[in-house]
Amino acid sequence: MSSLSIDAAAAARQAIDRHISALVEDHVASRITAKDATLWGKDAEAEASQRLGWVELAETSRPLVPRILQLRDELKAEGVTRIALAGMGGSSLAPEVITRTAGVELAVLDSTDPEQVRHALEDNLEQTAIVVSSKSGSTLETDSIRRTFEKAFNDAGLDAARRIIVVTDPGSPMDSDSRKAGYREVFNADPNVGGRYSALTAFGLVPSGLAGVDIEALLDEAEEASEMLRDDDDGNIGLVLGAALGGTEPLRNKIVIVDEGSSMVGFADWAEQLVAESTGKLGTGVLPVVAEPDSPEVSSDASDILVVRLVGQDAHVELKDNQIAVSGSLGSQLLAWEYGTVVAGRLLGINPFDQPDVEAAKDAARGLLDNRPEQAPANFTDGAIEVRADQTMLGNAASVDDALRALIEQLPSDGYLSVQAYFDRIAYESLSRVRDPLARITGRPVTFGWGPRFLHSTGQFHKGGPAVGVYLQVTAAADEDLSIPDRPFSFGELISAQAAGDAQVLADHGRPVLRLHLTDRAAGTKQLMDAVAFLNTSGGM
Repeated sequence: MSSLSIDAAAAARQAIDRHISALVEDHVASRITAKDATLWGKDAEAEASQRLGWVELAETSRPLVPRILQLRDELKAEGVTRIALAGMGGSSLAPEVITRTAGVELAVLDSTDPEQVRHALEDNLEQTAIVVSSKSGSTLETDSIRRTFEKAFNDAGLDAARRIIVVTDPGSPMDSDSRKAGYREVFNADPNVGGRYSALTAFGLVPSGLAGVDIEALLDEAEEASEMLRDDDDGNIGLVLGAALGGTEPLRNKIVIVDEGSSMVGFADWAEQLVAESTGKLGTGVLPVVAEPDSPEVSSDASDILVVRLVGQDAHVELKDNQIAVSGSLGSQLLAWEYGTVVAGRLLGINPFDQPDVEAAKDAARGLLDNRPEQAPANFTDGAIEVRADQTMLGNAASVDDALRALIEQLPSDGYLSVQAYFDRIAYESLSRVRDPLARITGRPVTFGWGPRFLHSTGQFHKGGPAVGVYLQVTAAADEDLSIPDRPFSFGELISAQAAGDAQVLADHGRPVLRLHLTDRAAGTKQLMDAVAFLNTSGGM
């Protein structure tokens, strides 16, 4: 028997009861397991035919385990005790939750912020090996970090080729280039698995296994769950979860995910990427909102909110009308949420395997790097913060407080606020604490994402989902920039282009965007947090 369990109340239970019989009668679970690409309609068939390899990873990933363990032993014998990871989206989020849940250290570098990259370079480089993960091999952020670490290893008198391990799809440019460069090891992932479904491929297993996770046990958990998830049965948790996520009427399209002792560390962040990037398109989708047990959204009775509580396997919880509770081991939940997400996609009538609007932001960033236009002057400066926005939206605003009020006034009754911070997520983690106060001020769900990593997650939903969001973008000046070897731009220029490019695409989609640039990181962060606290205590508007 699988360790998975799910319980649902009222709205979610009604959605399950409404859809489960048809899902069973249509053999949706067994057809997913059989990799039936016709499940999501004719328009999605070509993509789906190349993206269903994840259903059998508990079996097909087994041959990777001895290779990974052998390499781990070799590295340890050579004094390499620190594993870093350069990757974006699913390439970094899955290993992060796997290693954090196991309690082992993995230095995840999914940022182009010059200060965060520099800190990673300066942290025990002599004992470090880096896993460079990119499905296509052309991910700009990952390539830039690889170049920088390679130079740092060489400058330190270390053999860079012996310290670089690559994970990529077979036949990608990175695959052939890495083999020619003589890197320590090149692992190929299953090319028939999309990035956000790749937790149990080499992308999830290589960095996690090298860091010290028992990856065989993780695959065992997934294999146990797969035996249940393939069954056309009304108790199949993949079908039940999918019906709850995508089948409420009217659609509860803000999915508040809160961990209440599940023992999985950071799972909500992984699920956020999976669900948002898979469903947020064609003007529909469900938006995951990562929250804490005492966050305002958890106690909200708004008609567009569904609360998913991640609980311990022996927990007994009392559910409100808009809640479901899910429990299970990490390996089983990774697979169950993948099933649930594609089932939700079927109910929503979308292709859960493409991400058309992620590419739009990438293209805009590349265009800005190529052309280097002069940045528009700030509308005004308040202390350590430069304020930029459409003047029509700002009106007579002359302070950060005023600007925040002006943005909030654009928020529709069924909308959400997205905070997007483009700088060091480790050193300035405290900025994420503005999320709860902003949720109290607005009375609406608030997401918080660190750029550029969120571009591979909720970034798809923000541009492709319902046009009900307003966006607070926070950028920050660096004390010292960092060059990228053999590239005509620096990390500071890269992250600035990524932020500006995304703001441009959001604006082109008619989304309200307020851009705050911190001219001094510490002072600006404090000033912004103080402004949010003031609005919270003064009643917001």
